[in-house]
Amino acid sequence: MTQRGGDHDLNDDRHGASFWGRWRGNFLTGLVVVAPLYLTVWLTWSFVSLIDDKVARLIPSGYNLQEYINIPGYGLLVFALFTALMGALAKNFFAAKLIGFGEALLDRLPIVRSLYNGIKQIAETVLVQSKTSFKKACLIEYPRKGLYAIAFISTSARGEVLTKSGRDDLLSVFLPTTPNPTSGFLLFVPRADVIELDMTIEEAAKLIISAGLVTPDEVRKTPARKPARPLAPAAE
Repeated sequence: MTQRGGDHDLNDDRHGASFWGRWRGNFLTGLVVVAPLYLTVWLTWSFVSLIDDKVARLIPSGYNLQEYINIPGYGLLVFALFTALMGALAKNFFAAKLIGFGEALLDRLPIVRSLYNGIKQIAETVLVQSKTSFKKACLIEYPRKGLYAIAFISTSARGEVLTKSGRDDLLSVFLPTTPNPTSGFLLFVPRADVIELDMTIEEAAKLIISAGLVTPDEVRKTPARKPARPLAPAAE
């Protein structure tokens, strides 16, 4: 009877451990699904609310629709329309001259000049990055031979880099860091040392951000490898 009681307690312990193990696994899986969704919604709503609040203060009292009806995103819409209008004016010759004159005035103010130039540089960098994109995901041997890292091919090397290197086959490659792919290293790699991947840029970015946990399901274009040759039978 004592032995049966011990077996019963052991089974209960195993059942409890199994239950908590499954619960922990389900919780972590749910966290991976819910956390990005929640953060995305929260950040988006916070951004819209911030723009609404700032823009609403600049609209004259009689023209602010928020005084009569609460319209989520109204301030963001006004901001977008104002920005588009400024962009259209900037394309006009006379407006461009006016903007240039204003920038010249700001350039004479020491503190304001540094602040304006810094913000303008950031905005121009973001605009350039939005118009250009990486061509291909690839593998390169890094940080030493035999170890591989995922990188992105930007373009072929040009100018002084190509001339002073003494090579004509260098590729400009961006090697991102994990889990933040916005930082990384710019490398100039011989074309022969770059292994192009069939996965898309987005799939490669997910692989980097997830530290290898999110992997593309299949390779699309790479032909199947030929089966290895059978080993020759050992001589008797």
